[in-house]
Amino acid sequence: MPDDQSLKQTLELTIPAAEVESETERAIQSIKARVKLPGFRPGKVPNDIIRRRFSEDIKHDVLEKLLPKHFWDRAEQEGIAVAGPPSITDVHFAPGEPLRFKAEFEVAPQFELKDYKGITVPYSEPVITDEDIDKRINALRDQKAEYVTVEPRPVDKGDYAVIALHSTAGVQPPMSQDELTIEVGGEDTLAGFTEGLLGMTPGEDKEIEVAYPEDYGNARLAGRNIRFHVHLKAIRRKELPELNDEFAADLGDYQNVEELRQAVRNAIFAERQYVAQQDAKNKIIETLVDMHEFPVPEAYVERQIENLVERHLQRLAADGVDPSKVKLDWAKIKASQRERAIREVKASLLLQRISERENLYATEEDVDREVARIARQEREPVAATRIRLEKEQALGRIASRIRTEKTLSFLFEHARKVAE
Repeated sequence: MPDDQSLKQTLELTIPAAEVESETERAIQSIKARVKLPGFRPGKVPNDIIRRRFSEDIKHDVLEKLLPKHFWDRAEQEGIAVAGPPSITDVHFAPGEPLRFKAEFEVAPQFELKDYKGITVPYSEPVITDEDIDKRINALRDQKAEYVTVEPRPVDKGDYAVIALHSTAGVQPPMSQDELTIEVGGEDTLAGFTEGLLGMTPGEDKEIEVAYPEDYGNARLAGRNIRFHVHLKAIRRKELPELNDEFAADLGDYQNVEELRQAVRNAIFAERQYVAQQDAKNKIIETLVDMHEFPVPEAYVERQIENLVERHLQRLAADGVDPSKVKLDWAKIKASQRERAIREVKASLLLQRISERENLYATEEDVDREVARIARQEREPVAATRIRLEKEQALGRIASRIRTEKTLSFLFEHARKVAE
């Protein structure tokens, strides 16, 4: 990557003495209104005493008020695209004199867009087979299945065992569940449960041991051997509804099984097309980033690394892990995410520039539709959703995401697609 020194700039600024004195007087009056000194009534301490006793507080207040204001005013006047907060140095602050300081900062990179239309990307429209449709319809039948309790007998593969269990070793705090249904021998059932339940009869108790794989979804259980006390409450058999026109009508506005099959075909096609297009768009982004070489502001990179680390923490929390109790080398994690952060920042800058050139933005109607979609998802009134999103300052992020999606769709539409 090119040296980012070209992004670093310095401004030397001077604030007139009269403005400094005016701000100093404001700071003095503010301090005077709230301090209490022996021998003086509240608000009656002489200014010269306030100046002497609280000189550092006055200086802090004045600098905090004037420095950012003059820096950002100057940047706006000169049309400087500042990338992050400035570093302030060489501050000269003396009574009766102009206030002088230096501001060192990064600016947004300038770069020429290369030809982003006609990027070659592997892509093929999905093909849906009868087997795909059968599998989806069987899944729908499975959702409508009834589970019938059978007469007491030994558990066999294919049965659904209704159990109560309590962990006795291998995990803390202990796990306990009063009623859990397990498909014995099912592809998603851990081998330890299948082996332990086979041959049991309702009313029987047993100790079984279950080995959880290292990549198990719940981090608390992954890689552990856990011993359970199991009580078999019942054995159930799954009965699927018959695939006929009545079943089709029960699922929706379908006249017969053929209409249902066509609707299922369309749904699978839309799902796979979306995934395939997203994959192609990701490849377009990768190509776009590889095509353009320009420096990236460190401020942008740091923010993106923080976003990546925050997403990592959220994933840990979703797995039931308290991130504060896990020993993690955050310096190492941040270093490992740096290259990814740089590429993501470059991608964002490129997509923003393309959207500006092609006049691709989120309209008010686009944002309204997304707010309505979120409201349906959250099952709350649209007005309440909008108020909440405004309070969370999320509408701008929604508009930005819509703009990015429009830009990616534009790039995909104009890409040169080759069969994989």
